[in-house]
Amino acid sequence: MRSSLLADAPAIREPRHAPVAHVTRGGLIEGIHYGSVVVLDGDGGVRSGIGDIEVACYPRSALKPLQAVAMVRAGLPLDGALLSLAMGSHSGEEHHLAGTRTILETAGVTEDDLRNVPDLPYAPAVRDAWVREGRRPSRLAQNCSGKHAAMLYLCKLAGWPLSTYLDPAHPLQRAIAEVVEELTGQHIANVTVDGCGAPLFAVSLHGLARAAARIAGAAPGTAERRVADALRGHPEMASGTGRDAAELMRAVPGLLVKDGFEGVQVAALPDRRAVAVKIADGADRARVPVAAAALARAGVDPRLLAGFAGEPITGGGRPVGSIRPVAAPDPTASAPA
Repeated sequence: MRSSLLADAPAIREPRHAPVAHVTRGGLIEGIHYGSVVVLDGDGGVRSGIGDIEVACYPRSALKPLQAVAMVRAGLPLDGALLSLAMGSHSGEEHHLAGTRTILETAGVTEDDLRNVPDLPYAPAVRDAWVREGRRPSRLAQNCSGKHAAMLYLCKLAGWPLSTYLDPAHPLQRAIAEVVEELTGQHIANVTVDGCGAPLFAVSLHGLARAAARIAGAAPGTAERRVADALRGHPEMASGTGRDAAELMRAVPGLLVKDGFEGVQVAALPDRRAVAVKIADGADRARVPVAAAALARAGVDPRLLAGFAGEPITGGGRPVGSIRPVAAPDPTASAPA
């Protein structure tokens, strides 16, 4: 897509978030989570929204399906479970580590070539077992290792430098930035560094939902469809056993889901209905029920979403409240500039 066809970059300013979830206890609102939510119809129109869906934000790991599309277009030959792992924020389970090793070995590189940050496994139970065994943080265990291994594999195939693959000026990262702009339909507002060390591009929540819709509804034979099929077909490889993103994809047929740190989640259906969520304080306890409520507003059968209403608020060991998503006007736009 030529840059002249792209919308301007979203504004960089303080987001005008709005209440998206009430934390209730004993019939009273005890706390409020602020954020922004957008729900898109299959034709790309905004069905509903809360807060500031046009301000610049960092998608964090919710950007990974877009990064994967760019890599597949550039010649990454992965499919299925390993392609899902390439867009994963994995739990550090043994199948995640084995899959990452397979990518590295196929590429003819080693764990030492990875440039992500050494870390312990993401899932608490896996991390605890790792520590009990006396194992130290490693690049392989870090939750983005599959993506980094895929980046190295593509660089090796393309003849691009390996040691600088995380430099925003590297051919790999320039190719990713171009696809991010194409799929979101807007110029990137800012570039920084994600927690794993990879370049991170700021787009709007609206743009992120639009990109997810294009991936989820892509035609067979396209890079987007390969990415969508891999993620939908192997959801645990991109997350982990019992993780909410994987469980949500299992619960709703055809749904594509990717979450990200700091309360970001995007989800889209094959007919291009899509939602994107940003919780201002980054709270996962609000992200899941707010995303489920957004999917219900998009037309997903609420019965399929019953298991994603959020953990109850307890008192004395028994439920005394809940995290209740705030209803959105229908339709609405983002906060005014």
